[in-house]
Amino acid sequence: MKNKNLSVLFGAAFLMATSAIGPGFLTQTAVFTEQLKANFGFVILASVILSLIAQLNVWRVIGVSGLRGQEIANKVLPGLGYFVAFLVALGGLAFNIGNVGGAAMGLQVLIGLDLKIGAAISAIIAICIFMFKEAGKVMDKVTQILGAMMIVLVAYVAISTQPPVGEAIARTFVPTEMPMLAIITLVGGTVGGYITFSGGHRLLDAGIHGKENLDDITRSSLTGMGIATIMRILLFLAVLGVVSKGLALDPASPPASAFKLGAGIIGYKLFGLVIWAAALTSVVGAAYTSVSFLTSFAKVIENNKSKWIIGFIAVSTLIFITIGQPVTLLVIAGSLNGLILPVTLGTILVASVNKNVVGDYKHPKWLLILGVLVVLITAYLGINSLKGIAGLFK
Repeated sequence: MKNKNLSVLFGAAFLMATSAIGPGFLTQTAVFTEQLKANFGFVILASVILSLIAQLNVWRVIGVSGLRGQEIANKVLPGLGYFVAFLVALGGLAFNIGNVGGAAMGLQVLIGLDLKIGAAISAIIAICIFMFKEAGKVMDKVTQILGAMMIVLVAYVAISTQPPVGEAIARTFVPTEMPMLAIITLVGGTVGGYITFSGGHRLLDAGIHGKENLDDITRSSLTGMGIATIMRILLFLAVLGVVSKGLALDPASPPASAFKLGAGIIGYKLFGLVIWAAALTSVVGAAYTSVSFLTSFAKVIENNKSKWIIGFIAVSTLIFITIGQPVTLLVIAGSLNGLILPVTLGTILVASVNKNVVGDYKHPKWLLILGVLVVLITAYLGINSLKGIAGLFK
């Protein structure tokens, strides 16, 4: 039983981490590293602290209550859970279109496949995971294998580019500038939208919840954040090694050009493999978590979860193949995503002191206070993101 639990705990951690490590994660890191050079180390440190606070609050309350995010929201304020589920599902669909595109790009770089064919092949691989009777176990294994592979490949490129590690460490703790926009963007990319809930929902589905499992739940959340952080640091160092030599990244694909400049054609092919793995695991994570939010709408979704996940992936892929990446939908979903974290984390914090949700569990006050701080910071981002939506309709 202990080994079985350990496998699920690692699976949940990797699901959360690989859900965060998508095409946007790779691009964000490359772009900000080029702009901020070694100072980006401080951005990573600050965003990791904020993201960790959010994750610890969310995983603990989900774990103790045994309820999914939308069910907690409905207990705090009737109807709020449906609003949150709608936001998460819309964001999940839009970002999944981008993830499918990232997987297609990866196969194009690797073996020269047409984007539409690459998208279809990647979607079929993702769909196959949910055709197994024990889909959860298969998902755990696939995310662990691909997650570990990504870390090894990016570590190779980081070593190849010979980054100024000493300067990176110094600027991580003593930066020459405080780029708040970059910090907030990274927090949204690491724990925004569905990502915060992916691991917690996976543990619920595996039957791991309750106060007696709190230590395991906390360790799983810390492991997930650790994996995402290691990947972010290695990617930062890989790109820093390139830009510190005065080389410019290609704006069309900053991470691809960083890998190519740093490790030649081998680096470019490795980028194809990394972005394919990152995109594929994000397709799986987005579909799984988005559908877990929709289960509250109808019993038929709960009873046929795997079929709905397959449908979610199929729809995302069909939209990419027929329309491409619809810019308006992506912008609207991205802007709405800025509202999701303060709403969901704020709801979780209220629930953490609500006996109807957590019973006699006592949520740590320090975690509650720090959580409120993260809500205020991300709410500021969310308000600014509304300007993006308003601009579309001028």
